Amino acid sequence: MIAFLKKYKAFIYGLIIFRIVVLVLSYFDLIHIDNSEYLSNTLSFLFYWVLFSLPIYYFSFLKKHKTNTIKYLGLIALFFLVIINDANSKMIDNPITFIGIISISLLLFSMIASKFFKKYALFTIVFYVFILSYFVYIRVYIDDINVYLQQEKEIKIILMIPFFVLILGWFFQQWKLLKTLESKKTKAELSLLKSQINPHFFFNTLNNLYGLTVEKSDDAPNVVLKLSEMMRYTIYMGKEDLVPLKDEVDYLQNYIELHKIRYQKKVDIQFTYSNISDYQITPLLYIIALENAFKHGVEKLTENAYIHIIISTDNGSILFEIENNFEKPDTKQNAGIGLHNLKQRLQLLYPKKYQLTIENRDSIFKLTLKIETI
Repeated sequence: MIAFLKKYKAFIYGLIIFRIVVLVLSYFDLIHIDNSEYLSNTLSFLFYWVLFSLPIYYFSFLKKHKTNTIKYLGLIALFFLVIINDANSKMIDNPITFIGIISISLLLFSMIASKFFKKYALFTIVFYVFILSYFVYIRVYIDDINVYLQQEKEIKIILMIPFFVLILGWFFQQWKLLKTLESKKTKAELSLLKSQINPHFFFNTLNNLYGLTVEKSDDAPNVVLKLSEMMRYTIYMGKEDLVPLKDEVDYLQNYIELHKIRYQKKVDIQFTYSNISDYQITPLLYIIALENAFKHGVEKLTENAYIHIIISTDNGSILFEIENNFEKPDTKQNAGIGLHNLKQRLQLLYPKKYQLTIENRDSIFKLTLKIETI
């Protein structure tokens, strides 16, 4: 329930702003609410609540797309002009007000959910042309207010139904999309989990541990501890949506320390990081790049192998850089499945919030990943 409220908190803000606007307009006698019209008031309340909430829900999108923001501000200005005109006209259920509000609502919906609206735009527009034509006819051309009042409630309900159907249909589509993304995320996480419990790495570490115990080395307990911590983090913390960045750094450090035991050659490994205490990240994002650095670089080079890693943070973003040298293969090789999985996870977990750059030249591989966490 808490997660749901956090995701849709924009509708709470929209409700508060809507109520403030109503109170202000009522105070200056720009609108009048007939408390006896329960059904009409309820439908109007739901209608305007959604109308005020949707732009807040898509605020980040509007912030990045200035053209849409200008259009939205224009609709707000038009909305207030319609309300002011209605207040000055002194006409019961002014047709201009109805046409204006419905047009503004449909334009706003088409901006926010353009692809969904296009599917049903023709039907919606044709429906409103007919029903508004009838409304204007019975309200203006038949000079008898009593005839209109006999059908008032039915007409207002019919006018609002298509908009609510569109909203509910769009919410249903978003729900289906969310479920699809969750399913894809689960499959990606499962694939990642399987790839991280690497039998090659696991058995090599156990063999090294066996050698250390035979030699009665003081390093044996430390190896057991680091391997245990890595397995715990992979199996349990790997299921979490977010983990402290510090825990991810500790995981990478344990991985590096266990690999160092395997090699008898000198390897230049530098791992620097700063300002990580207040940040969170999706678990097991960086290990793929580190695995590749050992697999394609350190393991195949006989000398002068190096891996340099930098993790830094700034204004809500996390920058990860890893660079290593490698021996050029005799034949051209395609990008490994590990990097493909990394790109897939980034698209699922940080859509439009990451920048991934890969440089591969002169026997030097460098990967740079910047993630916006807010």
